Amino acid sequence: MILVDSALARREAEGRPVRVGIVGAGFQGAGIVRQIMCSTPGMRVAAVASRDIEKAAEAVTSCDGSVVRCSGRRAVEAALGRDAVAITEDAEALAVADGIDVVVEVTGSVDHAAHVVLAAIGAGKHVVQMNAELDGTLGPILNAYARRAGVIYTFSDGDQPGVQMNLVRFVRGIGVTPVLCGNIKGLHDPKRNPATQRAFAEKWGQKPAMVASFADGTKISFEQAVVANGTGFRVARRGMLGPDFSGGDPTAPLVPLEQTMEPLAEGLREHGEGLVDYVVGARPGPGVFVLGRHDDPRQQHFLNLYKLGSGPYYCFHTPYHLCHFEVPMSVARAALFHDAVLSPIGAPQVGVIAMAKKALVPGEVIAEFGGFEAYGVAENQDVIERENLLPMGIALGCTVVRPVAADAPLTYADVSVPRGRLVDRLYAEQQAMFAPRELAA
Repeated sequence: MILVDSALARREAEGRPVRVGIVGAGFQGAGIVRQIMCSTPGMRVAAVASRDIEKAAEAVTSCDGSVVRCSGRRAVEAALGRDAVAITEDAEALAVADGIDVVVEVTGSVDHAAHVVLAAIGAGKHVVQMNAELDGTLGPILNAYARRAGVIYTFSDGDQPGVQMNLVRFVRGIGVTPVLCGNIKGLHDPKRNPATQRAFAEKWGQKPAMVASFADGTKISFEQAVVANGTGFRVARRGMLGPDFSGGDPTAPLVPLEQTMEPLAEGLREHGEGLVDYVVGARPGPGVFVLGRHDDPRQQHFLNLYKLGSGPYYCFHTPYHLCHFEVPMSVARAALFHDAVLSPIGAPQVGVIAMAKKALVPGEVIAEFGGFEAYGVAENQDVIERENLLPMGIALGCTVVRPVAADAPLTYADVSVPRGRLVDRLYAEQQAMFAPRELAA
């Protein structure tokens, strides 16, 4: 927030607000609209796209804003000069419209979102997103496109991957070497599905499948893959270590975070430094943490004095992640400072593979993240390539063509992939771009 608030205040005083187009008006998208319209001077919601245009309208009008319904790029551009928010069902029209500085993608889709992000990058827009499923599948190739276009492609502040990366930058900045990036979960049960999570979802106004993807491990796998690809880290094993201090009971008392670190420290000793992982049943949750080391004995003395312990690993944590509240900071960082919160640094290090949630039979279709058919787990990219494993971001819409046992990983040979999807073309392009030279030759 330091520097960003002052820069936005200047833009407000100068009458030159950062103009934002938001793609997605669901739970998070509507929250971002509200945060910018009600609490962020120096920034304006210029347009909102949603396949359900009434949700876009409600997101704006609930903040006492007015809307102009638009169809097509020219109509969006014409509306941007008015004292109203352009709303449209055409996300790509929003993405390419002149008069928008930053596109925020928050749909939770993969193929549809890839079209929007590519369109925005091609039109010279910075892209901020909260879509871990897209980034954990195609982030490296999308960032390559953005670099060629001279724009920022970044994950957002507020969601756990961005909060982890901010913490990594802080830790590095004080001379400590980050060795593990961690996430804190309250529940992990790979067999959760939309039926088991429906009551919770209805309580909080979310979709049951989305909530199930949090519980079954798919979401955290994508989040930690995003962090791995932004740091060059990896996973210790398929699915990560994930020590669980809840005993499988989400209502059990939470354990202080510092008391959960030994299994992860043991993992570092066994597998080497540079890992992404998580713990279950720790507090403060749902926060994030970074384990770091310092090799200077004098500085170790001071870290001990400042209550971080005697080492060799020191735990730094952020006790919250505030999702849509922090997204405007990401927008400002991109637009005003050309700074990415979290972007892939090169080749993918970790991906998310599809695991059978139940025994699958030919003819079944993998319908959605958090659905009844599959859950995602993090795996190192070299293993994914070597074993021809099916990425979870590719798996949606695929039809099972041969039996797969429950909790077995799916391979490309197990499914029929729909034709003509952008996600498949981009994934193949990503594989070719980052293939080892001896394999690419």
